[in-house]
Amino acid sequence: MAIKVLNEKCVGCKLCLPTCAQGAITMLDTKKAFIDPVKCNYCGACLDACKKFKAILIQVDRKVSDQDLSLYKGIWVYAEQRHGEIASVVYELLNEGRKLAGELGEELCAVLIGHNVTGKANDLILHGADKVFVVDSNCLKDFNDESYSKALVSLVEEYKPNIILTGATALGRSFIPKVAVMLETGLTADCTQLDIDQYTKLLLQTRPAFGGNLMATITCPSFRPQMATVRHKVFKKAVKDPNRKGLIIAKNIQEDCLLARTKLVDFVKEVESTVNLSEADIIVSGGRGLGDPKNFALIRELAQLINGAVGASRAAVDAGWIPYSHQVGQTGKTVCPKLYIAVGISGSIQHMAGMQSSENIIAINKDPQAPIFEIATYGIVGDLFEVVPALIAKIKK
Repeated sequence: MAIKVLNEKCVGCKLCLPTCAQGAITMLDTKKAFIDPVKCNYCGACLDACKKFKAILIQVDRKVSDQDLSLYKGIWVYAEQRHGEIASVVYELLNEGRKLAGELGEELCAVLIGHNVTGKANDLILHGADKVFVVDSNCLKDFNDESYSKALVSLVEEYKPNIILTGATALGRSFIPKVAVMLETGLTADCTQLDIDQYTKLLLQTRPAFGGNLMATITCPSFRPQMATVRHKVFKKAVKDPNRKGLIIAKNIQEDCLLARTKLVDFVKEVESTVNLSEADIIVSGGRGLGDPKNFALIRELAQLINGAVGASRAAVDAGWIPYSHQVGQTGKTVCPKLYIAVGISGSIQHMAGMQSSENIIAINKDPQAPIFEIATYGIVGDLFEVVPALIAKIKK
């Protein structure tokens, strides 16, 4: 992509200058506009300002695909595992993948890569997969983004899936971009919603953009496979069906093809001393309505009484009232507890997108028009400094 000023058309009117939020446009001594390509983010605002003279041009170098897109069929879920244990996000992706596969009339497959992992394949079938491709090799004992990407790319080139879904985890973020580059296709990261376009049958990949201030829906119309990483806890887990049957396909890849330039020296397991927000069944979150960081003591006391974790809105974190590790929302953690209690949280779109899949939501806010009430299972309109202490007293009693 490139942007340039057509000097023969530029009249030096300066209308484009105030439209550039990046400060990329300056005026030269020749009274012609100049756009710094390093600062420019190609938003197109200056083009609108220059409609009269058409002196600014954005050129997009779009690669033309030589793929036969009709050959690509099936939805694949990468079954991330660590030390033989399947990541919980995999079961969430199988649930959503099952819905997408139904809309497209295609198979749902899982890909399991590792060492001594074949025994886990049937569990993926019981949770919704029609087929499971298994690459089981001693070379894949420890996760390595180079060897794992080679294994996945080998399968993709042979079977040509239409869509590949992966968890937006530390491992997923590590090697899936490498896979996309090797396959010369697109990748949308940190998706919070997936749909199929009714007419084009393309995967609609929705993710937060501009710091979570708006949601962008992205498609990959010209290249395959369509690839997306998905945030943990945005979808419900697939329900296990002990009667489901499927096909397990063991694939052998030559070990010399899986060799990597790096190796794992040691693995140190972190000992978590507090409740993990992402895995908690009960979360009590506080927001700007608390008014002061010391008032988070109410949130902590309530959470402790009901064996819950402490969460917070972005406003509370930005104010320095509580560490970022407690933040719930698009720019924090996406959660899906059985019970979510929102105290003094109005309900911005970023916060609600990070917790709206909770089974039960209780909102406590003095503003009856607060957006959080639109998704709440139960709402309490009142002063949190009266409601929460009364609730704590009742629980203690």
